[in-house]
Formats: sequence, C-alpha cells, structure tokens
Amino acid sequence: MAPKNPGHSHAHELKSGDRYEFGANWARFLKTLNEEKIQEAEQSLRSMLGVSDLSRRTFLDIGSGSGLFSLAARRLGAAVTSFDYDPQSVACTQELKNRYFADDAQWHVGTGSILDADYVRGLGKFDVVYSWGVLHHTGHMWQALENAALPTQPGSAFFIALYNYQPFATTYWTTIKRAYNKLKITRPLIFAVHAIYPMLPSVLLRLLRGQRYGRGMNPWHDLHDWLGGYPFEVAKPEQIFDFFKQRGFQLEKLRTVGGRMGCNEFVFKRL
Repeated sequence: MAPKNPGHSHAHELKSGDRYEFGANWARFLKTLNEEKIQEAEQSLRSMLGVSDLSRRTFLDIGSGSGLFSLAARRLGAAVTSFDYDPQSVACTQELKNRYFADDAQWHVGTGSILDADYVRGLGKFDVVYSWGVLHHTGHMWQALENAALPTQPGSAFFIALYNYQPFATTYWTTIKRAYNKLKITRPLIFAVHAIYPMLPSVLLRLLRGQRYGRGMNPWHDLHDWLGGYPFEVAKPEQIFDFFKQRGFQLEKLRTVGGRMGCNEFVFKRL
C-alpha cells in the first residue's frame, strides 16, 4: 500500500532511481499543447467511450499526468476529478485547469495514490473512470487495477490502457527502463539509439500514410515517457479480461496493439 503522504515516498523513489520523473516530462509537453491536440484528445474519448459528449456525467482521471484528458473530459461536459501520485503531474493538471477553467467548481485536482484504497474510496463513485497508461507504473499493477475499480458503480464506463506483454521484448524493455532511471548518465545514449529505432520508422510511416500521431500526444515526449516509464509491468489482453469479468465487468470495447509494444485499450462496463 502507498503511504498516506505520497509526496515523501515519491521524492525518495526519484532519488533512488526507482521511479521516472513523469511530471517533468509532462511539464515540457504542455509547452507544445495546442487546440488541435486538445481536440484529438476529445475525439479519443468520444471514440472509445462511444459518446458524442459527456454532459451530466462524472469523470475520474486516475493518474492525470499532463491533465490533457481531464481537460478534454471537462470540455466535453463532464464534472471532472483528477489526481496523480507525482506532485509535478498534479501541478501540470492544475495549470491546465487554471488556463482553461479557472475557478471552475466542476473540476477538482488532487494529490493521491491509486494504491491508497482509503483515498480512492473517499473520492466517491463516477460515471466514467479513466486511467490511460498509468496503473502499470505503480509497482503493484494488480492491486492498482483492483483499487481503480472501487469508484465505479453499476453502469459505469471503465476505460483503461495497459502495456502489452511480449515474450522477449518485455525483458529487454524492463532492463532499458531500469538503466534509464538508475544510471542517468546513460540517458542520452539510450534516447539516441531508440530515437533511430523504433521511433523514427514509426514517425516516417505515419507521415507517409498521412496519419496524425493520435490522442494529442507527440513522439518526442512519448519516447521519453516510454524509455523512462518505470516501474514497468505488462499484461496479456486475456488476463485483463478475465480479471474484470470475475469482478462483475463486461468488456464493451477493446483496441490492441496487435502483439507489438505499447498499450492495449479496454473499455469495461460495471454490471
């Protein structure tokens, strides 16, 4: 379980190299944020949730990061609650709230850990519970998944994204991510090598196909996030399906990465 004062533990984990500075990367990302990226984030929510807007719905953003998807949900009409374990990520989310919804009573930003079940229960129940690319970075993914279901209620949409299991690549990426955080002197080399592959071919392929990067993200900050993203856990789609089926959820939508690296996206409905 996470301590009641997550900020203290977070600072210790950063110093020891046991955790990546997600918030610092998100702060850099916010400098690139524009209207087009916000609209892409909105479209991502509409597409996966199968809705045109989120009016009269409550939305919980677990691990809000940059705050982009909290902002997207609020612009779509939801009453939003955002929280993150990383103090700098909380600051990023608060910055976006201040930019676009200053003094808005329908958007609350807080600091907390998904591993703190008491904190999560205290947030109440929500129509949409969202956590994209977060729970596999807690160091206790299955407990995080269990706790993330606590704020759901019958009829709730539960939208999560988790790293895909790969038989050999998972071991490789775990080693790279650990080195990236433990041995900071290696970061420029690790980044340069992986910018050539896999980032460059992926970016070029998207350009040739005329595709946007998606979800309002950009490849530069995504690569930093991917290489640094530690703790790091993975799951097969069927493991996640079985886990939530046993807990009274029905799978509504699934988007996988087809056996490659990246996140599988799931939308469940609480029965």
